[in-house]
Amino acid sequence: MSFRLSYRADPGNPWFSWQYVRDNSDTVLNALREHTTLTLRAVLIAALVAIPLAVVAYWFRPLTGPILALTGVLYTVPSLALFAFVAPYLGIGVTTVLSVVVLYALLVIVRNTVAGLNQVPAEVREAAEGMGYGRWGRLLRIELPLAVPGILTGLRLATVSTVALVTVGVVIGRGGLGQIIFAGFQNNLYKAQIMTGTLLCVLLALVLDLVLIGAGRLLTPWLRGRTG
Repeated sequence: MSFRLSYRADPGNPWFSWQYVRDNSDTVLNALREHTTLTLRAVLIAALVAIPLAVVAYWFRPLTGPILALTGVLYTVPSLALFAFVAPYLGIGVTTVLSVVVLYALLVIVRNTVAGLNQVPAEVREAAEGMGYGRWGRLLRIELPLAVPGILTGLRLATVSTVALVTVGVVIGRGGLGQIIFAGFQNNLYKAQIMTGTLLCVLLALVLDLVLIGAGRLLTPWLRGRTG
């Protein structure tokens, strides 16, 4: 037996209102600023952790499986449960939010970085060895630059997912735009408030993704020549 929920439009509670945006511009901008800052900090920290982990997995093949498995297990833990576990130790604040979202960003960055490093042609590595490059020299001058497309793919996925995940920080009062969305639910399902927070999350993810695409084109000029 199925049930269909009925819905009746309420002209007094539209899904979007410029009046709401104008009247609450300071609150909206502060939430957007906090959301952007949390996202950028989380992705930066995740990259600083994930890329070295990927290098370790690339250099020491027996560790590839365990590293990917560990980051994969962390990715499957429900975010609310992770907040509940971390908050008693780190307190209720920015550190807790960053800790949780960084853990979720690790998997996609590690996996795509490893894939990018593995795609470096064997003949290129052999030529680098013939030119006298050691392990670190090959990594920094040859392998990582050629793995940039894979790394950027991981960063793009991590950035977009982090924009969405930061909203869950509302459970400890640090959700950025999530605060606006949740307040809309508390405020008798104020649709304009909910939609404003949602649209800004989508736009923020889109803008950051476009920035990373542009950075990728600047960092990989050889790919532009190939596609042209």
